[in-house]
Amino acid sequence: RIAELKNEFQHAGQPVISIDTKKKELLGNFQRPGVTDGEHPLIVNDHDFVSQGNGTLIPHGIYDVTKIHGSVHLNTGRDSTALCCDSIRLWWNQQGQADYPKATQLLVLCDGGGSNSASKHIFKEDLQALANDLNLEIRIAHFPPYCSKYNPIEHRFFPHVTRACLGVPLDTVETARHYMSKTETTTGLTTTVRLLETAYETGRKYAKDFLDTITIAFDNLLPKWNYTAKPFQTTSTD
Repeated sequence: RIAELKNEFQHAGQPVISIDTKKKELLGNFQRPGVTDGEHPLIVNDHDFVSQGNGTLIPHGIYDVTKIHGSVHLNTGRDSTALCCDSIRLWWNQQGQADYPKATQLLVLCDGGGSNSASKHIFKEDLQALANDLNLEIRIAHFPPYCSKYNPIEHRFFPHVTRACLGVPLDTVETARHYMSKTETTTGLTTTVRLLETAYETGRKYAKDFLDTITIAFDNLLPKWNYTAKPFQTTSTD
């Protein structure tokens, strides 16, 4: 079903993105996998104690399946549904809208858990607000449990981001931004890194009347994993 949706959107010229949160990184002068060339050895801590760090970096990734372009949005707060939707909003406002000026729909491929969990009502509430804000139909296609490895971002983008940062201590957000932006491949992959500086809270609850006013359309086939958030259309009377 995901393959059908992907082909349908691409043939219609509509954007298809794959999203996920990359492994969180502890900021600080800590040992990391890989080696680098240099004139002098780089002295780092071999134990990554949180007390010796400068916070936790959360890299949320967006991979444009058609354009073969990756975006990483860095935040030092919490991995939440609000962060996920803000990441999509940032990508659309700064890049997606320019790449797809005639787009009326957006297909989002994602895992079934985490900040874009298929079972969280708060994600659907934030998604509906995002669709309203962008005036764009956002179609969600979740990969089933234990199938996240088939999510395109997992094997077409994140491994290359990891390679670009091998052997480099990520002591600050700017250091991470610098090396992640170098992610590229000989087959045309390019990368843009942006900052999400919003402080996100955890434990948010969806509005009490959300389930009564929900405008998300669920598919007949596997509705838990396939649904569309449509922009809320207001009507006015004279």
